[in-house]
Amino acid sequence: MKRNAVRLLAGLSLAAMCQSQAFAQDIDEPQPTAGVRDIVVTAQKREQNLQDVPISVAAVGGDAVRDLNAGTLQGLEGAVPNVEIGTFSNTPNTAVFTIRGIGVIEPDPYAGNTVGIVVDGQPQFFSMGALLDLYDVNRIEVLRGPQGTLFGANTTGGVVNVINNEPVNEFEGRVDALYGNYDQFQIGGVLNVPLGDTLAARFAVNHNERDGYVTNVVNGEDMGHRNVTLFRASLKYDSGNFEALLTGEYDRARNGSPIVVAGNVPADVEYVPEGFMNMYASPCLPAGTRCEAPDRYFSARDGGPLNDTPDQSDMNNYRVILDMTLSDTAIGDITSITAYREFDLFEYTDQDGTPIFLIDTERLTQGWQFSQELRTSVELGDSIDLLLGGFYMKTHYDHYQKLRIDFSGGVTYDFATGDVTKGFPGLYQLNLQDQDNQSISFFAQSYIDITDRLKAQAGIRYTYEKTEMLASTATSFAPGGVTTFEGVAPDGTPNTDLGTAAPPLGTESWNNVGWKLGLDYEVNPDVLVYGYWARGFKSGGFTGRIGIPQDLGPYDPEKVDTFEVGLKGDFFDRLLRFNMAAFYTNYRDMQLAQIYFIGSGADLVQGNTILNAASSDIWGVELETILAPTEGLTINASLAYLSAEYADFDYILPTGEMIDLSGERLQNAPKWTASIGFMYENDISDAIGIRFGANYQYSSEKLLTSIIDTARASIQPTHIVNANADLIFNEMYSIGVFATNLFDERYINSVFDSPGTLGLTNYAPPRMYGVKASVEF
Repeated sequence: MKRNAVRLLAGLSLAAMCQSQAFAQDIDEPQPTAGVRDIVVTAQKREQNLQDVPISVAAVGGDAVRDLNAGTLQGLEGAVPNVEIGTFSNTPNTAVFTIRGIGVIEPDPYAGNTVGIVVDGQPQFFSMGALLDLYDVNRIEVLRGPQGTLFGANTTGGVVNVINNEPVNEFEGRVDALYGNYDQFQIGGVLNVPLGDTLAARFAVNHNERDGYVTNVVNGEDMGHRNVTLFRASLKYDSGNFEALLTGEYDRARNGSPIVVAGNVPADVEYVPEGFMNMYASPCLPAGTRCEAPDRYFSARDGGPLNDTPDQSDMNNYRVILDMTLSDTAIGDITSITAYREFDLFEYTDQDGTPIFLIDTERLTQGWQFSQELRTSVELGDSIDLLLGGFYMKTHYDHYQKLRIDFSGGVTYDFATGDVTKGFPGLYQLNLQDQDNQSISFFAQSYIDITDRLKAQAGIRYTYEKTEMLASTATSFAPGGVTTFEGVAPDGTPNTDLGTAAPPLGTESWNNVGWKLGLDYEVNPDVLVYGYWARGFKSGGFTGRIGIPQDLGPYDPEKVDTFEVGLKGDFFDRLLRFNMAAFYTNYRDMQLAQIYFIGSGADLVQGNTILNAASSDIWGVELETILAPTEGLTINASLAYLSAEYADFDYILPTGEMIDLSGERLQNAPKWTASIGFMYENDISDAIGIRFGANYQYSSEKLLTSIIDTARASIQPTHIVNANADLIFNEMYSIGVFATNLFDERYINSVFDSPGTLGLTNYAPPRMYGVKASVEF
């Protein structure tokens, strides 16, 4: 059966999980019947063949997302060399992207991003909600290296660009259903309706749920369940020289968090049952042992009357985007993107790793953002393409974190002498954050044909950022040992105030000029070599989760300089595609979290702040290839090496001791990543087709902490195999099976390694498998 290139490339891109040269969509020119297909991307805010883009960019198509059962961006982990996609231990809806060793350090919004996330042209200031469901996606582009010239601040690592399907001028739709282990159930549908010659509407609805895969050893319940519903509607008007696309989206998530507490509570504490901690010992202990995952996932949750709420992460996310383009004007093609987003997120976490109430946390975050981009693309003669634009963003969030500790059943603590006896009072801490941010920038990028084969690009961007932060942390204790999240005893008796850290409003602004300079040379029509120098910028800010007033800051911006050279080539009459990139990055004024203790006895205080504490040198090589030896068969492979180490980092331990971490690896930066996979598609008869494939992904050992090189934060190498097979009937119906993590590799996805006795560990999903079906019309 003859399938168009989009559908064919979708099947071929099962290997999108294992390499970056996946597909986005067809170009309009005819495609060969065999060999590697052309791919169109908009990584530089204009349509280009992927092989003509002089940067390291990947594209994963929407059909591949469905084929792989990649319900979120995290499901694409391993798709692109030197790109890590994770989450924080107790915030399953919050994305942690690390590209070439550059990633985020804190889950709260005040820490900012280093990898930009863009959805339908809207930059996401908040990483919270970035791991909600993907559905009816056209493609996902991953840009490695600084992208500040075109995408602005906080893109020092790169950009993840999500493009959803737009309405088209024909009636079409699809229905998808899936059922798998852990009672995973997914049902979704798309309907596209033309409303005349110039107007069309598109609607997408998707619901995805499953049980948790972490077992609570106290009561046998599952933890880490997932329940997400997405609604999206879009309306597109196209009169030829004027296009307007209006999109509205609502996401509703009611998830659990698959947390295991990497605890080390002393065995002689009276309220810990004998032998319990031996059964529940952290997989990251004892010291000197790499953080290996056990054969079964497990956790513990309190069962007392004051703590009957399971771990949860509930989120509502709203988005409206208006994208308009007026073509062929006297000043070029003018594009305007106006966007608004609003969200609220409630999270509850039990952090103590025991079957009774000891330590738990509630977090409520609410935020909104408004952005406006206006740009024009103009041709100056036959040899210069120029992109000019301006960008404005305003954001606000408020955050409430409540921590409570109950020691009523065990020991007491004398604040004056430090002696431990019976009757330790309960502790309550309330952290408030209120932040406003404004960003204004102007940018220009030119593409100049020096000769028919040699081209130059030069870009510059001026950015102004202003941040205002109001933060406070109030601490109290309950003499009776038990406190509620309202800061009073269960009988209403107020807690005893221990003081409040409440510095004045923090206000600061920063100016930055970033740039990009590059050359690319067309060796022949199928081979391109390129090189560039780019300077990236991450804005400064204030610490929100403070311990003492001095923690507020501000801290200064980060800067990176990246130098990259690369080759993109199709060989042997397009049967082989081989791409290579080599890069060096100088990373300065790194923003790193610092947890410390000062004082003693009754004056003991824990501080938490972000400091510009380090610099690092990062370099690496990425090799990616596609082999299409015969029609219907594609073989993909990739290999990447990454050297990411601190060049200068003096870290102060909580005890006050200074240690030199120069030469240690950065977090989420495995030295080696590799993959290999295949996809085969062919006809069984005139009415039946088959598509099947598999891929293997490897990642070497990595650290999951930015400040302490300990065995508790050292994650073992991983070996992941995924497989997929489908039968297609009359090009309309399909039924298939899938398996991710086929051999049930047990490994840890994230670790929060506290300088105290407790830490949080989050496990990656185990083997997931099931059946799926779809109908297209």
